[in-house]
Amino acid sequence: MREVPASEFAKNFGLYHKVVQREPVAVLSHGRPSGYFISTLEFEELQRLRARAGRSRGLEDLSAAEIEEMLNTRMSPEHDHLNRLLDQE
Repeated sequence: MREVPASEFAKNFGLYHKVVQREPVAVLSHGRPSGYFISTLEFEELQRLRARAGRSRGLEDLSAAEIEEMLNTRMSPEHDHLNRLLDQE
């Protein structure tokens, strides 16, 4: 990740607009990051990850009954070869 002082970033925005297509740019104020300039693709990926994180649950969020149900879940018969892999563990 490239780091650049805010004044340099402001003066040469066009250059950093190109750089950010290859790597994020940390914009520094008094030697500390005050923000990050990232590509559109990276921003969209971040948005997707945030949306997915809101729908996920940790094991600690599940009840004992939910965990038991998941442990006993089987795939449909056409996937018996995969079910057998689960039985090997």
